Amino acid sequence: MLYKFQSRASPDFVMLEVHARQLLDIVGKPAAPQGIVTVEQIPAAIAAIESALKREASNPHNHDDHVVEGHGNDAEKQHVGLHQRAAPLLHMLRDSLAEEKDVTWST
Repeated sequence: MLYKFQSRASPDFVMLEVHARQLLDIVGKPAAPQGIVTVEQIPAAIAAIESALKREASNPHNHDDHVVEGHGNDAEKQHVGLHQRAAPLLHMLRDSLAEEKDVTWST
């Protein structure tokens, strides 16, 4: 299943369910089929993602706190970390905050 994120301040993007659920968990939102991060909630959502990114960066290995699949040592070189997975949502949240627009998602 795919999650589609939308905002009037940024282009839409889609994300695999497993990664969307991970990010929604980080920002404190239920991974419901539809949802919203209101303008008022965006600063806290940005702070939560940035905090998770700092934890990932301080880890000497490529594994992050919210890893969604197991990786052997050989796979660490190709591991897609939270930084890459969170980038589209973080960008959308920042743009939406600047333009005072909500962020929504649907499946």
